[in-house]
Amino acid sequence: MEENKPKRRKRYSGKYPKTFEEKYKEQQPDKYQDVIEHVMEKGNTPAGMHRSIMIDEILEFLAIQPGEIGLDCTLGFGGHTKHMLTKLNHTGHLHATDLDPIELPKTEQRLLDSGFTSNDFTLHNINFRDLDQIPVDGFDFVLADLGVSSMQIDDPSRGFTYKFDGPLDLRMNPHTGIPASIRLLELTEDELEGMLIENADETYAKEIAHEITLTKARGELILTTKDLFKVIQIALKNLPKSIQEDSIKKAAQRTFQALRIDVNQEYEALYDLLEKLPLLLKKGGRVAILTFHSGEDRLVKKAFQHYQRTGIYGAVFGPTLPTQTEVFNNSRARSAKLRCAIKA
Repeated sequence: MEENKPKRRKRYSGKYPKTFEEKYKEQQPDKYQDVIEHVMEKGNTPAGMHRSIMIDEILEFLAIQPGEIGLDCTLGFGGHTKHMLTKLNHTGHLHATDLDPIELPKTEQRLLDSGFTSNDFTLHNINFRDLDQIPVDGFDFVLADLGVSSMQIDDPSRGFTYKFDGPLDLRMNPHTGIPASIRLLELTEDELEGMLIENADETYAKEIAHEITLTKARGELILTTKDLFKVIQIALKNLPKSIQEDSIKKAAQRTFQALRIDVNQEYEALYDLLEKLPLLLKKGGRVAILTFHSGEDRLVKKAFQHYQRTGIYGAVFGPTLPTQTEVFNNSRARSAKLRCAIKA
């Protein structure tokens, strides 16, 4: 009987790997640190990793003191979390929430490997809109980074980008709710257009909504990320050649953003978070929120201003933008805005 020989990893064509699966070295930072450093030196984010944004600015504002109780509303890869735990230095406690059941245990292991224990942090697999379910008397500091983690964007199986072919899913928690492919079937043409405008300020919302509706009317399903991208290409086929390629790319980015926000009910969740925060912050408690598009930023700005006018927040700050150096080193920081508030 012939022994089962281990299969060799499939070789990729060209000098550098292109697909997520081929970038296996980037996904093993402990083993291939030189590869990780090379990718980051080029201003890119290694596959399967996430680079935290505006760390210095956030830590300076939060001014974390030993013994304090904090909350990271968006655990993600754990970058911000790790820095906040370092500031606490094994005192106090940090709670963190994340909807993603796939990435959460990986991040927990990273934090444990960094020397932190269950005495230092507690992770909750819940939506941050349910932060009032966490059994604490109040928080001294809170951070919410509303960006999508690079691990989710880069993994084709999650369907967060048109750049890779995969199922059109877009759910933060793939075990609950409905995927974007099903959501498209539910929306009328007017609802699609409104969603694209409200969630992404999409310039060609009317054209894209109309083409999606025509595609559905022909009985053609939009099941994958490439399916949706092709529909957008058709919708904008009459644009002048000089701007067509760039316009399609930007329209696709905005369309995927709009769908992601809709599928995950992100505005509703953010509204609940902003409404509950004043009740859960201790006196003098600090909150920092990092946004990445105008819709989110408007909600945060209006909420902070409202609670300042009513005397609940003693001071509000922002927006603070990332430095040019950070944007150069990490292009995904380009659209970030940081707003902060202190409870009176």
